[in-house]
Parts: sequence; C-alpha cells; structure tokens
Amino acid sequence: MRNFVITFLLLFLSVNTSAQEQNSRERVQIFYYGWYGNPSVDGAYHHWNHEILPHWKDPKWNNLGNYKGGDDIGANFYPSLGNYSSNDPKIIREHMKMIRESGVGVVVLSWLGKDSFTDKSALQYLDAADHFGLKIAFHIEPFYKNITEFKEQIAYLIHAYSGHHAFYKKEGKPLFYVYDSYKIAPGEWSELLSEKGGQSVRNTDLDALYIGLWVEKDDSSFFDKAGFDGFYTYFASEGFVFGSTMANWAYLAEYARKRHLLFIPCVGPGYSDTRIRPWNEANFKSRDNGKYYEKMFSAAIKISPELIGITSFNEWHEGTQIEPAIPKKAGTFTYEDYGKDPRFYLKETKRLTDQFLKKK
Repeated sequence: MRNFVITFLLLFLSVNTSAQEQNSRERVQIFYYGWYGNPSVDGAYHHWNHEILPHWKDPKWNNLGNYKGGDDIGANFYPSLGNYSSNDPKIIREHMKMIRESGVGVVVLSWLGKDSFTDKSALQYLDAADHFGLKIAFHIEPFYKNITEFKEQIAYLIHAYSGHHAFYKKEGKPLFYVYDSYKIAPGEWSELLSEKGGQSVRNTDLDALYIGLWVEKDDSSFFDKAGFDGFYTYFASEGFVFGSTMANWAYLAEYARKRHLLFIPCVGPGYSDTRIRPWNEANFKSRDNGKYYEKMFSAAIKISPELIGITSFNEWHEGTQIEPAIPKKAGTFTYEDYGKDPRFYLKETKRLTDQFLKKK
C-alpha cells in the first residue's frame, strides 16, 4: 500500500510539473505560415513561386515577374525540407516537433478565412500540435472588408475549432492576433470590441482577447478608442517602424500597463526580403550569427512582458524564419544560410526562451 501511495504521488507530481512547464512555455508564441504548396500535394506551387513585388511609387520595379519554384524560390534562404506543402501531414508533424524542441509553447497560425488555403489543414495542425504538447492560436490576416465580415469569420473560427484541446486560450478566452488592424477605423472596431457597441462580442460566445497591431507612435489614439485587449509589434526589422524599434518598448509597456492592456513585443532572428522586394535593402537586418536575435530577445526580456512573440517559424519571403535552412545556389544566385548548422536557430530559440522563462 505504501509503495502504491508513493508511486501515485510521484505520478501526480510529474503530471503537475509537466502542466506547469506547458503553461510557462505558452508565454512564448511563434508566427507560423501554412500557405505553402507544391505540385505533388496541391497540384501546383503556392508561395514558393512568389511574385517580385512592385514598389509603391517607383515604376522601374513594376512587372518583374514571378519565381518558378523548385530551386528558384521567392526567398533569400532555402529550406532544408525543400518546396514542401503546408497540407502534407508529414511536414505538419515535423514542424510541430521542431517547434516543441525550440521551447515555444504556442503556434500562431496565419489565417485567411473560412475555406481559404490556410484553413484547409487547420484541424491537422491542431491534432499535430496536441500530439507534441503545443497550442494553436490564430493570426487573422486582413482579408475581411468590414467589421460585420470580421465577426462572421471569427464566429466560424471559434465554433469550428475552439472545442479542440490544442486551441489556445488565455484565462479561458481565445486570443487572436489581428494583423493590420489599423485598416479599419477605431470607431468601427469599438462597435465590435466595446461592451456597448452595436455588434459587441463582449459577454458572448465570441468574446476573446483581441490583439491589434501597433505600428506608429500615434497609434496610441487608435488603441485608446478601438477596444482591443492589447497589441503586438510583429515586425522583426529593428527601426522599420515605431513598434519594431526596441528603444520604444519601455514606452509601449508603460502605455499598456496604465490601461490594463496586454503588450506583446515581437522578436526575430533577422530580416532579408530582397528576393521579393528588391527595392527594400534599407530594411535588411543581418543575423550576425545569432547576435541580432539575442539582442532583440534581451530587449524584450528587459521590459518583463507577459508574452513574447517570435517572427517567425517559416516566413521565408521576409527571411525571418528559424526553420532549418541549407546552403544552395540557383543559377548565379546564392542563398543565404546559417553556417555549419541548419538547426542553429531552433537551438538559439530554446536557449533564449529558457532565459526569458527563468526570469519570472
């Protein structure tokens, strides 16, 4: 009997410790893109054959074409898994395994609405995440035209997936990152996100933690009115905008504290997007063998945030990924790489995440 009690207590303590570690890991959340496709799984390339984007005002950068996919992709780095499909179950499991090994607890899945390419395998991602002890949150892309459509899409998302064990909830509520939230006027958002709004989600089954994107300094007026529960900075290019400038994070943290909002600073290993934006060299940020990543993480840790976002696991087009990359050439072009270890940034993420979680 005594041995049974001891065994039971050890099992209880082990399960409880594991649950506590999982809750701690959920404080680090990584942006993930499930928009890639290839001919063998999807019938055609998706995103690997990215177009070369035109400049917003200089016509010399117009009509430069697309990458073909295969060896020639729309990215400055080349993935070790090649031109994979985001709908391939083996890839989904491999990615969730990598993310688990990196120490991150929440995968923030980019989402473009009901029946979109990014919705196609959402249940597969939830199941795979659950297998590896991860949670899935959703990054709402700006595909909707107005608040009414946004509400309809959120209703679908919550009703379709929130019952899944791996669907991320904070304090019992879903948490949604809302990219480019500034494209809708704050007064319109208030109709949805304030308790007295005409289309309010508050105290309904659509209530959630809605996190808007902070870009410029005067976005304070937007968040004073819109009704969001917090804000995040997303961009991994230091100095690109006010929100992505590390020196401004103390100001943002204090703004959030005074208004009881959640501030999520976002860090990244570097930024390199000149394959798809050849005119954007000014925003290139060298990885500097991991030092850039460490600097961003240290700046975020310094302000003691509740959550940290990582941009990104696999946004290959902008060169912010931590997914393994390999050396490769395509014609006269040489892809960037991580040096001797393709998994270097998975390991760095684990090391830096552990530093963050040990502080608090």
